Amino acid sequence: MYKLSPSDFAYLYEECKLCYCLKVKENIYQPSMPMPGVFSAINTRLQGNLVGKNLRTLSRNLPEGVVVTQEGWVESVVVPGTNVFIKGKYDLLVKNSDGTHTLVDLKISQPVEDKIEKYKTQLGAYKFALENPASGEKIKISRLGLLIFYPDTVTFENGVARLDFPPKWLEIACDDTNFTNFIKDVDKLLTGPLPDEDQNCKWCAYRHTGENIIHKEEK
Repeated sequence: MYKLSPSDFAYLYEECKLCYCLKVKENIYQPSMPMPGVFSAINTRLQGNLVGKNLRTLSRNLPEGVVVTQEGWVESVVVPGTNVFIKGKYDLLVKNSDGTHTLVDLKISQPVEDKIEKYKTQLGAYKFALENPASGEKIKISRLGLLIFYPDTVTFENGVARLDFPPKWLEIACDDTNFTNFIKDVDKLLTGPLPDEDQNCKWCAYRHTGENIIHKEEK
């Protein structure tokens, strides 16, 4: 069985299928730079201050519901008809008035519409895991969305710089069929032979550059 991290779907899976397979199957990770500390600090403070609050207290343009969980780990059963399961950590879980929940991914980024397409499989994976947990209570997810913050204006008051981060909501449609088809494609990739590297993958190019230099020196 292969463990799939939803956070890999938006970037690694799309960027290079070979690098993705090497991570999932062989535990070989691409080198990566840590997120700058300031972004982690902003993200932690934003999420922590939302727990227990209704999203409408931030903006009337946000969905109704109370944030009940921050950064929750989930693990799913095996996706039917595949050899994979989901394990990862979502950002926010919001309880709706009808007893269902809204799953929210918080981003510090520009709120452009193409992010809906980019992150729909990630949120779909968390939805599947919450509704089909390996253990514990099932949680019904009725809405998915991105809660995006991006700095707008700055003011200076009493020796303090204050940045305004107006929230923007991007709704993502719940599409279980689309998610199931996507996961079946991932499963087919992982259970087959290793794919060719992507010609635009900078990490594959980096690896080959190092190999070429070593071979030249050996000669």
